[in-house]
Amino acid sequence: MLSRSSFTSLVVGVFAVYVAHTCWVMYGIVYTRPCPAAAGGGGGGEAGCVWPYLARRPKLQLSVYTTTRSNIGAESNIDLVLNVEDFDIESKFERTVNVSVPKKTRNNGTLYAYIFLHHAGILPWRDGKQVHIVSPLTTYMVPKPEEINLLTGESTTQQIEAEKQTNALDEPVSHWRSRLTLNVMVEDFVFDGSSLPADVHRYMKMVQLGKTVHYLPILFIDQLSNRVKDLMVINRSTTELPLTVSYDKISLGKLRFWIHMQDAVYSLQQFGFSEKDADEVKGIFVDTNLYFLALTFFVAAFHLLFDFLAFKNDISFWKKKRSMIGMSTKAVLWRCFSTVVIFLFLLDEQTSLLVLIPAGIGAVIELWKVKKALKMTIKWQGLRPKIQFGTYNDSEKKTEEYDTQAMKYLSYLLYPLCIGGAGYSLLNVKYKSWYSWLINSFVNGVYAFGFLFMLPQLFVNYKMKSVAHLPWKAFTYKAFNTFIDDIFAFIITMPTSHRLACFRDDVVFLVYLYQRWLYPVDKSRVNEYGESYEEKPKKKAHRE
Repeated sequence: MLSRSSFTSLVVGVFAVYVAHTCWVMYGIVYTRPCPAAAGGGGGGEAGCVWPYLARRPKLQLSVYTTTRSNIGAESNIDLVLNVEDFDIESKFERTVNVSVPKKTRNNGTLYAYIFLHHAGILPWRDGKQVHIVSPLTTYMVPKPEEINLLTGESTTQQIEAEKQTNALDEPVSHWRSRLTLNVMVEDFVFDGSSLPADVHRYMKMVQLGKTVHYLPILFIDQLSNRVKDLMVINRSTTELPLTVSYDKISLGKLRFWIHMQDAVYSLQQFGFSEKDADEVKGIFVDTNLYFLALTFFVAAFHLLFDFLAFKNDISFWKKKRSMIGMSTKAVLWRCFSTVVIFLFLLDEQTSLLVLIPAGIGAVIELWKVKKALKMTIKWQGLRPKIQFGTYNDSEKKTEEYDTQAMKYLSYLLYPLCIGGAGYSLLNVKYKSWYSWLINSFVNGVYAFGFLFMLPQLFVNYKMKSVAHLPWKAFTYKAFNTFIDDIFAFIITMPTSHRLACFRDDVVFLVYLYQRWLYPVDKSRVNEYGESYEEKPKKKAHRE
């Protein structure tokens, strides 16, 4: 069996190898080896090299068409929605156009966008050197349930129309993608024909010009920018919908990285993740730039490591816990309640499985800790469980007195705030159901005033003039994660209440650190496992 220190060292070693391997893989994605024969320049037909057609500086035109068919021949049954005659690949732009919605699409059908990049003045299907790409402008999703004011029954018109459109809210309906983001790879990069990157190769179209092989402009659609918040329900009465077409150039390294990320999101959907689940992953890449994205990766990796170490030490602490001396039972009960409430809130909001599963595991662990704190034992009498509670000794009863006293003072402040917040939201905010209002009221109380329930433990520490009973190893790892959460609060888009919750924990932990400095460890007091150093049996002296 490995000792605890050896196991921790093993985990840290595996983590270091994982980070190093990930960095190597990322380097392989963003760096592409150029053709060795082209090192001298020229473009005079070096063997095995694939040259960029854009180096010839052709005059190009961008055309965007819409159609209900996934495959088109000539210019039949297609509508031109955008035409940029003097297209400059170096200049970014954004234009909003109105797109006519066919009857087939309004009846829960699909509409496709065909984007052509071709020579100026030539129709795309008559240009042998044109490149094109296809993207659906619609997707299927279950409409968001209607939210109403629970007292007045008032709801929004758009939600009522969405409900009328389908008989069952669990049936997916056609939604409009209001954004179309285009990119062209603008680097004059010379590829090695014998080792073309597989990710870029499927976007490349080759032409033979004399003795040299050229690749036509690489046109790319940024699917990661298609967010759920931009989707619009397509009603039967809708005849036109807005479409924002934006363009920006892209480097080869970023293009390859973006292709891999889109493939990863597509793989998640193939494994059963919904459009909403995949959208959570898209937000990580779209809402931050590449530098913050790299920082986010390293921060998230360390967050995962500290989460695991905190989890390991917390479980070890409570597994060996035999006494509740110096531990606030009310704080343990509150942590369990708040964790379960947050899990139910995430479940009610249909949050991504990436967030929901860890929250569920955390809720189960907190329930187990409550069982340990209350000294609960479950005995089965046939099919009926019987719950028994253990007894507390005099020292534990003294701790319980301090704990109850702290909660008494705290309740004077906490209960009016929570009741007032719940009443305000009932009057001014729309919800799907009374259950949704109840869960939201609880979770808002947890986010806004949850840190107050950490105060009873501080009060118990103050009364006992000791902090030796606390799981300081787990606290240390959680503290690192708290400061990491502070970084995420600036980088990642999140609700304001959750952002403030990150900073409130810092204040409480600083008070814990002050108490640790104020009350040095006394060997006569009990440690985190319910025993004192002086109670340990002394070894018998060897006989001469």
